[in-house]
Amino acid sequence: MGGDHGAEPNVDGAVQAARAGVSVLLVGNRVTLHAELGKHPGSSSLPIDVVDASDVIGMDEHASDVRGRTGASINICTRLVKEGKAAAAVSMGHSGATMASALLTLGRIRGVDRPAILTHLPARGGFTTLLDVGANADVKAAYLAQWARLATVYLKVLEDREDPTVGLLSIGEEDHKGSALVLEAHALLRALHGQGVNFHGNVEGNDIFKATTDIVVTDGFTGNVVLKLAEGEAKVLLGWVKEALTSSLRSKLGALLVRSSLRGLAGRLDPSTYGASILIGVRGLTFIGHGSADGRAVKNAVLRAARAHESNLIPRLEAAFGSDQA
Repeated sequence: MGGDHGAEPNVDGAVQAARAGVSVLLVGNRVTLHAELGKHPGSSSLPIDVVDASDVIGMDEHASDVRGRTGASINICTRLVKEGKAAAAVSMGHSGATMASALLTLGRIRGVDRPAILTHLPARGGFTTLLDVGANADVKAAYLAQWARLATVYLKVLEDREDPTVGLLSIGEEDHKGSALVLEAHALLRALHGQGVNFHGNVEGNDIFKATTDIVVTDGFTGNVVLKLAEGEAKVLLGWVKEALTSSLRSKLGALLVRSSLRGLAGRLDPSTYGASILIGVRGLTFIGHGSADGRAVKNAVLRAARAHESNLIPRLEAAFGSDQA
């Protein structure tokens, strides 16, 4: 039910995902959801079921509200995952409430102090995986080391990266540069090199888009600023390109020649390509999308969640950290 546009894009995306072969549970107000489903011809024959929820946590409410509102749609979503009735929870609504509900209901993977939001940013040759992008504004160095391990397993399982490299975001590539947090995290990551983490060293902001490393770890405050800056800049740049290509008759003729290439570029820069970001480190698949998500973003989020489940991501993350307890 969440997101800037309510149920409409969520149902649209669910229908698209169901047509692609994924079974979907739509959680929310039964009347509203059935009304939206009715706008999609043939949806009654798709693998979609509606689970009624009497409450929804609005975008302007507090994340802590999840504690006392058991009937809220996000709490029902995470309980369905906890009970094994759903493979993953996917939300385009209140990100803080989604994180809080996942933590309270599903708990953390043993050995993980704080879960992180992991996302992909378009980069040279593909994408760079960045975390944390908003779950933890204040962090300890140990969290960054744990996130490097989580992201490494994630890329091996979901993206077939054999030995992904890890970079630590800093203000210089030299080992001695950075805040006290970065210096401490650097030492921990260096100690993990060759033991489940392929640590490259420090990276700078421009390295994210050059794909210097497969993974970049940072605190959630910095990561969120990087993410919003990248998305905003991409939108502005595309706007400038459009203006330049429509500024005169000659440029409009040239635009006809590069239109297909520009569409491909726009697709790479579109956040809906990946659909949603995983809250990695909790004992259940949880994906958090943009409040402004459209149907395509919701579909891609559901497909990514299904793929993570089919790849046994959670058991493999638990196994990677379980070896520490042996």
